[in-house]
Amino acid sequence: MSAVREQLPEGRYGRSADERADRKLRIVGSVLGVLFLGLLGWFGWYYVVDSRISAELIKFDVVSATEVQVHLEVRKDEGVEGVCTLRSRSEDGTEVARKDVRIDDPAARVDQVFSLRTTAHATSAELIGCTTR
Repeated sequence: MSAVREQLPEGRYGRSADERADRKLRIVGSVLGVLFLGLLGWFGWYYVVDSRISAELIKFDVVSATEVQVHLEVRKDEGVEGVCTLRSRSEDGTEVARKDVRIDDPAARVDQVFSLRTTAHATSAELIGCTTR
């Protein structure tokens, strides 16, 4: 005689341990996903709302061994004042000038040329960043 195992009807005696574990993992994953999306949205909103000044370095010109002129275009809300940090480097990458320039013009778009005095011959200029005052 062979032993015949009788199959129990599925779901008759509640969920199996595997099904309960899967459900818990789905709930935890969903909660973490919603929290992550909320955090991502909050950071995005903070970045857009708080960022009231931005600038772009249009061009730079090495005038002499001790001076670089930087053409900066600044976009901001009207009436907002800010400070932008400019930097110049030599051919080997050494920083030869750094200057914080004030943006006091109340206009929403400002084009301005700034002069940086360098400690050695510069080969580049860059905009580090801008902040509101």
